[in-house]
Amino acid sequence: MYREFKTLELAKIGEEILKFWKDEMIFEKSISTRSKAKPFTFYEGPPSANGMPGIHHVMARAIKDIFCRYKTIKGYQVKRKAGWDTHGLPVELGTEKELGITKEDIGKTISIEDYNEACKKTVMRYTDVWNDLTEKMGYWVDMHDPYITYKSKYMETVWWLL
Repeated sequence: MYREFKTLELAKIGEEILKFWKDEMIFEKSISTRSKAKPFTFYEGPPSANGMPGIHHVMARAIKDIFCRYKTIKGYQVKRKAGWDTHGLPVELGTEKELGITKEDIGKTISIEDYNEACKKTVMRYTDVWNDLTEKMGYWVDMHDPYITYKSKYMETVWWLL
């Protein structure tokens, strides 16, 4: 028989740990205290923030985080870059549905510029939910300066690589 713990409050313990990590800047210190160590840079395979995160995102992020934490334990300076995937058919279809248009309407009833702006707003709709999940699950990644795939800097980098 297992001993029952009636006073174990996992949610409260989790909140205390997250508060400690945030107050003491533990993630940032895991990088700054290793400034002269061999670098290991992780670019997150970015999610699209035009939809809500699901359990499959939590599972994938937990696995990614294991590799970064392992490298940290091994003495590397592990920089972790968050990103947002802002391209693709789901973004376009969601925006068209929201605007009540079809692809044939683009350039006719709505300008390409206005359509692009609408897509940019749509694709970033749930970033707050994603950021909250990222923090609560203890997934350490730099959310303050993410790469965003619709930004010119990102696209130009990809073009230069090709």
